[in-house]
Amino acid sequence: MNILVLGGDGYLGWPTALHLSSLGHHVTIVDNLVRRQYDVEMGVDSLVPIATLQDRVKKWKELSGHQVDIRIGNLTDATFTYAAVAETNPDTIVHFGEQRSAPYSMIDREHAVYTQVNNVVGNLNVMYAIMETNPDIHLVKLGTMGEYGYPNIDIEEGFIEITHKGRTDVMPYPKQPGSFYHLSKVHDSHNIMFACRVWGLRSTDLNQGIVYGQSTPETDLDPVLATRFDYDGVFGTVLNRFCVQAVTGHPLTVYGAGGQTRGMLNIRDTLACVTLAIESPADKGEFRVFNQFTESFSVREMADLVKNASSKPVEIATGTANPRVEHEEHYFNAANTKLLDLGLEPHLLTRDVIISMLDLVEKYQDRVDANAIAPTVQWRSSASILKTADPATEASFLEV
Repeated sequence: MNILVLGGDGYLGWPTALHLSSLGHHVTIVDNLVRRQYDVEMGVDSLVPIATLQDRVKKWKELSGHQVDIRIGNLTDATFTYAAVAETNPDTIVHFGEQRSAPYSMIDREHAVYTQVNNVVGNLNVMYAIMETNPDIHLVKLGTMGEYGYPNIDIEEGFIEITHKGRTDVMPYPKQPGSFYHLSKVHDSHNIMFACRVWGLRSTDLNQGIVYGQSTPETDLDPVLATRFDYDGVFGTVLNRFCVQAVTGHPLTVYGAGGQTRGMLNIRDTLACVTLAIESPADKGEFRVFNQFTESFSVREMADLVKNASSKPVEIATGTANPRVEHEEHYFNAANTKLLDLGLEPHLLTRDVIISMLDLVEKYQDRVDANAIAPTVQWRSSASILKTADPATEASFLEV
């Protein structure tokens, strides 16, 4: 197939592009390289050094013989987006090309507006480019389990059967997103579902849990092919943060009681899920939703897993003030059978997996900025200051 990977320079987009290329698909990466600019704005970098996109693609061709093409541009630019779709003529578009951090979206008004415009307008441009170029293109869109929030009932895969006053219908599952980022994903889902209904587009919405890990068969071939490992308080995920704290001798900071529960999956399962969605595309007019996670853990359970796997003494500090507005203990039971039915064979969060993450942190611990780990963005405030950022850099970034 011809496949466009939007956001193909990012944490998940890059290994996905390599994986699809390794399977023999012709892959074109579309990216505006803005994820690298976020690092400059925040004054923090990936734990693992990241090569330029051009050097990555060059190294991949040397090692695999496969050519991955690059198009640099912004999806909010309709002219660029239309041209990228028309000229590459993809069978499938894999859409990772959005600002992906909840804390980043909650910094202040500018970052909230930027996140929603970047994500929602970019996605709308992609939808229109598909419709006006080739409505048969399958859109595989990365959503998030965070769209659902944490209701006190079971979470279904996208839709729920409701009986009200004696009448029954299947409705989109109610959404209770927890940040302006998660809200942007809800808007995307609604817009895509509408386009499938009225235009007959075909789409798979992957409501993904928190991804952990940095190792895939393709990225392991050479350090130049490595993908990101974020641990900071804005883009870093909880398991990465715990691993960095364990290796550097800092207490594992569990927010509140630590009962917040999250769906989790290994980065290798992200690649497998995207591949399964591509190989079994949605029907014309179908808006298909997969809950993309393999296990669920509370924050405290993840801290215990890291403590038990670490070769060093580890202290767990509970009761750290939670910067987010959420229940510290909540019910969480989400369906995730559709990808398993397609043949997904999960990589689970074992002790060996955590040890491999700790070993990676050990290798690059001289790159850790301990000041970047603590939470900076406060949900209850309409404006926060990034502690690690140069104020001049932060102020000028969103003006570009």
